[in-house]
Amino acid sequence: MRVEIWSDIACPWCYIGKARFEKGLAGFAHREEVEVVHRSFELDPTRAKGDTVQVIDMLAQKYGRTRDEANAMEAGVAANAQAEGLGYLAEGRDHGNTFDIHRLLHLAKARGRQDELLDLAYRANFAEERSVFDHDVLVELAVEAGIDADEARTVLADPQAYADEVRADEREASELGANAVPFFVFDRRYGISGGQPAEVFTQALEQAWKDRPLTMVGEEAGACDADGTCEVPQAGATS
Repeated sequence: MRVEIWSDIACPWCYIGKARFEKGLAGFAHREEVEVVHRSFELDPTRAKGDTVQVIDMLAQKYGRTRDEANAMEAGVAANAQAEGLGYLAEGRDHGNTFDIHRLLHLAKARGRQDELLDLAYRANFAEERSVFDHDVLVELAVEAGIDADEARTVLADPQAYADEVRADEREASELGANAVPFFVFDRRYGISGGQPAEVFTQALEQAWKDRPLTMVGEEAGACDADGTCEVPQAGATS
């Protein structure tokens, strides 16, 4: 069985959703027969490369909120991340264009190190004071994931390297109707949108294993949509 996950490094619910999916996968009897493929989705594709802003400033401007209100929004997401055992810096993080990160993740996929690099990039972006929008940091992360430093630098220096692969992932997301991430597709039979609880992922794996039609599974959950909006579920909704 193949599970495809569309996500973006800038999306906190993708970070949380990956952890919840992995817990759900751990509870699946056929987990050793599951191939996980991570696919590209940009939340802010029109932002110029090198144009980075503080996350709190971005949230305040985007939603027309005060900085205190933006901080409260981030604190709500941080609480969800921490409940999954994830580190999360609610302040001081950068936000920017993630196209180069996605290109490097495709190199990592070609070298069999995609999951390792993705985990490192998430941790750097959300839990550490390391900007994933800095090419030197990206090379460091690539080396930590087991990728040759010179190869990583060569890819980052060439704007066309793996660009077609990123765009192909994004087109396919659109064709599948994915307008928010994380978005999970189970063997092209079942789809899940948002950072659902672990048991929802286990259920979807079991249903896909039984070869049922593609169906959306789960109630409302935290997700980031195509324009970069990241919502925290309201009281009474799935967290």
